[in-house]
Amino acid sequence: MYLPSALDPTRLEAGCDEAGRGCLAGPVFAAAVILPSDYKHEGLNDSKQMTASQRDFLRGDIEQNAVAWAVAKLSPKEIDRYNILRSSFLAMHRALRRLPVTPAHIVVDGNRFIPFKGIDHTCIVKGDAKYANIAAASILAKTYRDDYMSHMHLKYPAYNWLSNKGYPTKEHRQAIAAHGATKLHRRSFTLLRGVDPETLFDR
Repeated sequence: MYLPSALDPTRLEAGCDEAGRGCLAGPVFAAAVILPSDYKHEGLNDSKQMTASQRDFLRGDIEQNAVAWAVAKLSPKEIDRYNILRSSFLAMHRALRRLPVTPAHIVVDGNRFIPFKGIDHTCIVKGDAKYANIAAASILAKTYRDDYMSHMHLKYPAYNWLSNKGYPTKEHRQAIAAHGATKLHRRSFTLLRGVDPETLFDR
């Protein structure tokens, strides 16, 4: 099954999505993608429904064939400053600013968004499984974030970010309990239940 390229393929429409919102560590990433109206790829879907190798393959196809695409992130410090929901929107704004062309409309996965530069937008729940431009954005955001966390694993191997990518797995929480928190951990998140996060950063 092929996803429609956009909500309205007759206009220059940017699909937006984020990755890493529920993680304990690392930035939140977002992507904005404008696809050609005739773009089709049978394997394109919500990035969470795909294997890592499928996402990596689609990433190359998207980057090669998109009208325009961009990826951006907000750091853990910024997430602590703004909160994760607002940071997700701001990461999308950064990605939109990096597009070499200005879209006529923005479509966002989810049910909320902060307006960007007066451009009309539409929020679509589960949009990454309904429209190709949002699905493409979800793949770029996910793969770029995974690459970043895999690289950070080399610096902080005790947390096994190569595998968990910063998400709150049992293994990740056990590593925090044993070694404390790093500068990539989010102070505003509950890193360990019943433990003040600040005490984990003082080790």
